[in-house]
Amino acid sequence: MVESCDQSCRSGKYLHRRNPSLSGVSLHEVRLVRDGPSLILRFDLKRPPQNPPTKWITKEFNTVQLEITLGGIHEVRLDGFATTTRADISLTKPDLVTLKVNSEGVKISATADTAFLSKVSAYRNGNETH
Repeated sequence: MVESCDQSCRSGKYLHRRNPSLSGVSLHEVRLVRDGPSLILRFDLKRPPQNPPTKWITKEFNTVQLEITLGGIHEVRLDGFATTTRADISLTKPDLVTLKVNSEGVKISATADTAFLSKVSAYRNGNETH
């Protein structure tokens, strides 16, 4: 069961006091959308937040899943594919937003006008190594 957060959670209040680490994430989905055009990444954080919402504790959710959307895509490059991907994600913004996803079998790079956190959800992951 995946449960999305309400608006207070989307603000990042429950994720971490600082930005969560995007190292060692479990990449689930890379989606290209013609509207925008947009690129959406869906992935699980390596570690749960330090101060999760009470309902996440009650439901024993141990994995946080994020979606990041890049809008106004200028360029996308995808090298490789794997069904299980542990990756490091970096986002920088000198002029355009630059995305880099690096893992052993997959490399993704993109440039876009904007990037934003589009979804925060949590679930109970029976796999000890999320």
